[in-house]
Amino acid sequence: MRRILRILMVVVGSLLAGGFLSLYGGSQPLPPQAGGETTLWNRTSSAYEQPAPNLDPYWERLHTLGDGTFEAVFVTAPAAVNPGLGPLFNNNSCAGCHIKNGRGFPEKGQRVVRVSQLNPPETWDPPAWGWEAIAPHSTTPPVAGIGTQVQEKAIRGYQPEAKVELVWQEQNGHYADGTPYTLRFPQVSLRSLEGIPLTEVALSLRIPQPVFGAGLLEAISESLLLQVADPEDADGDGISGRPNYVWDAVHQQISMGRFGWKANTPNLLQQTAAAYVNDMGVTNPLFPALDGSQDIDEAILRATTVYVQTLAVPARTLWRDPTVQRGERLFAQAQCAACHLPELRTGIHEIAALQNQVIHPYTDLLLHDMGAELADHRPDFQATGNEWRTPPLWGIGLSQTVLPYSGYLHDGRARTLEEAILWHGGEAESSRQQFREMTSEDRAALILFLRSL
Repeated sequence: MRRILRILMVVVGSLLAGGFLSLYGGSQPLPPQAGGETTLWNRTSSAYEQPAPNLDPYWERLHTLGDGTFEAVFVTAPAAVNPGLGPLFNNNSCAGCHIKNGRGFPEKGQRVVRVSQLNPPETWDPPAWGWEAIAPHSTTPPVAGIGTQVQEKAIRGYQPEAKVELVWQEQNGHYADGTPYTLRFPQVSLRSLEGIPLTEVALSLRIPQPVFGAGLLEAISESLLLQVADPEDADGDGISGRPNYVWDAVHQQISMGRFGWKANTPNLLQQTAAAYVNDMGVTNPLFPALDGSQDIDEAILRATTVYVQTLAVPARTLWRDPTVQRGERLFAQAQCAACHLPELRTGIHEIAALQNQVIHPYTDLLLHDMGAELADHRPDFQATGNEWRTPPLWGIGLSQTVLPYSGYLHDGRARTLEEAILWHGGEAESSRQQFREMTSEDRAALILFLRSL
C-alpha cells in the first residue's frame, strides 16, 4: 500500500511540475534534476517529506524507521514510550521544529537563540556535558548558567534558563524606479526569570532550516568545496568564500563544517545528536549525560540521521518558461550564482543512492561576509560575527506551500524572497544593488526563477 501511494504521489507531482508529456511518451524534456537520482516530482505541501526514490530496500527500511523517530514526541521520564525530555528544552520532537521538514518561525518552541559571553575572562571552564563539551575547541565562550544556547522551556520542577524578548522594528526603502519597500529586523534581549536584563551577552536568533537533501550535501567531497573556495579573493570578484573548520565529535578531530547557519557542524550524525541534546534535552550515544547514561540508543540516533540523509529533493517547475529562463540569466548576471552555485557533484558516501550525483543545490557550503546589517557579532569556530554559510536554494519555491508565512534568512526577518535579497550586504552588496536597480519586470522574473526551484 505504501509503495502504491508513493507511485501515485510521483504521478501527481509530475503533473504539477509540468511533466505530463514526459509521463505519457511525449518529447518534452524533464526539468533539471535538482537532487540527481534522488529527485522526486512533487510540488505539494508534502514535497520535503518524501524518501529518495532511488533507495534500495535496506536504506528504505531505515528511512521509514527514521521517519517514526523524527516524529516521536518525548515526554518526562519515567514513561513507557519516549522518556527523556529535558529537564531543559526548546521543543519535544524533531518535527516540532522542522514542521514538514521545512523552515520555521522565530517563535518560542521553534527558534533557537545562540549565546556567548562578551569580554570573557582569559580562562574559562566550559560545561562538560552534551553539546557544550565541544566548547573548548571553539571560539564561543559559554554564558554562565546557560551555555551556548538558551533553553526556553523546562519540565515540572525545573525553570527555563532565561526569558527571550523579541521586538520587530521596520525600516523603509525604495528601488531605483521609486517602488517602495519595508524591511523588518529583530531586536532580541535576554532577561533572567526575575526580569533582570542579562548584559555582556552576544545573542544570535536562528530559525530551523529545511532538512531535505542534506545527505547529498554531506556527500560532496571536501576537496571539491576547497576548489570553489577563494578565501583571499584571488580572482578579484569581491567574493571570498571560505570553509569553517570545527570540532568533529564523531571522529574526535577538526573537520570541515558544512551544516548549520555558520557551518559549525561537520556531519549529520553530529547535527542530529546535538539537536537531540540541545533542543530536547535528550541525551544520546554521542552526547551522553555526565554519568554516561543515555535517553536514546545508537539505533534511534542512526535511524533519525538516515531519515534526514535520505529525503528526496523536489524537482523544479516552469523550467521551460521564458520568464523563468530570463530570471535565471539575471540571477547569474547579478553574481548571485557566485555563492549560490547552481551545480555540484557528490562523491563517496555510505549510502549508495547519494553517491556520484550531479545536483543543483545553489550553495557552496562556504562562509561569506554578509555585511553589518546581518551580522550577529558572535564568532563560531572560524566563522566571524559577519559570516554566514550560503544556504541552499533548491526547493525554496515551495517554502510557503509547505509552511505558509515561514521566514527567510537566519533569523526569519525576511518575509519574502525580495526582502531576503535586500538584506544581502558585504560580499553580496553588488548583487543587492543590481537587484535594486532592475526594472520591476526584471525583478519579477528573477523572483519567478527562485520560485521555480
